[in-house]
Amino acid sequence: MLKILKKDGRARRCTFETVHGTIQTPVFMNVGTCAAIKGGISSMDLKDVKCQVELSNTYHLHIRPGDKLIHDLGGLHKFMNWDKPILTDSGGFQVFSLAQLRKITEEGVKFASHIDGKRIFMGPEESMQIQSNLGSTIAMAFDECIENPAKYDYTKQSCDRTVRWLKRCKVELDRLNSLPDTINKHQMLFGINQGSTYEDLRIKHMQKIAELDLDGYAIGGLAVGEETEEMYRIIDIVEPHMPENKPRYLMGVGTPCNILEAVHRGIDFFDCVMPSRNARHGNLFTWHGKMNIMNEKYRDDSRPIDENCECPACKHYSRAYIRHLIKAKETLGMRLCVLHNLYFYNNLMEKIREALDNDYFESFYQKYRNILGERSTN
Repeated sequence: MLKILKKDGRARRCTFETVHGTIQTPVFMNVGTCAAIKGGISSMDLKDVKCQVELSNTYHLHIRPGDKLIHDLGGLHKFMNWDKPILTDSGGFQVFSLAQLRKITEEGVKFASHIDGKRIFMGPEESMQIQSNLGSTIAMAFDECIENPAKYDYTKQSCDRTVRWLKRCKVELDRLNSLPDTINKHQMLFGINQGSTYEDLRIKHMQKIAELDLDGYAIGGLAVGEETEEMYRIIDIVEPHMPENKPRYLMGVGTPCNILEAVHRGIDFFDCVMPSRNARHGNLFTWHGKMNIMNEKYRDDSRPIDENCECPACKHYSRAYIRHLIKAKETLGMRLCVLHNLYFYNNLMEKIREALDNDYFESFYQKYRNILGERSTN
């Protein structure tokens, strides 16, 4: 259940009750695709960097090690030793982006595994069954992810198919939640809004899926190459049609500036591989802007990455040392950078919540909306 605590314009400060604990929103979900954050980050580390929700992927865990194995070992929470909420992506995006050969039918999608070429079928029922085996807190509906830009007629057909698939997801998850051997009988279902960049399709699709009274709603199909302003335009178009009393999730987004802008437009949930992926290459986020720790000017810099940061890397190590580790290809350097970026993102969300709680979000937004996207001169 979502409880709206405060609003500032369209920005929302909420709590969301789940069987695995209360989520404070706005929230950034840390992406552990295969039940781990890339960069050597453990579940215990996630608690140290203030993670509230871990996100794993249905497709990848189905391929390896197998969702039935995870079920037999007690579910994903036990498997990765994480006692807070987990959201599992449906696998739809990976099926359409990773599978080299695929065939879409009304029933679902036939495709070849990107690991070994094995032929696999996944449809709404299969996606729900896999996610039920994983026992995640929140399951995402199986949808069709189309390219941007896409032709209008195909986008319309895809939206209609995604609605039909969503109805099947709902029926199947209700069935699975009633079974005696189901790990999480309170698993929630979020639907996904699609429609490419077509205003009328986005609105109509959102209105249709809102009628199903799901546990939450996501905006999908963005952050896949379109201009940033186009993404903001779609949020502005869709947000008024999203149920007020349900969580709103912008999938795969994004930079700190993207998050600020989307919170300002009424979004509650976010996820992105960017903080960990960038960190593994020495690209870091700070309160004074973006920095590349590989820059020569940090060779003898004894300061922490960010003097206003309390992450494990900033509390104990210098820029010079971390730069040396990355240069020497020591995995500790990558790990420290990932810890820093994850902490920064989770801390950013905490600061946003504090600003909403204390009625200064608009000034916070105006101050940092540009700073966080600029290259640091510090």
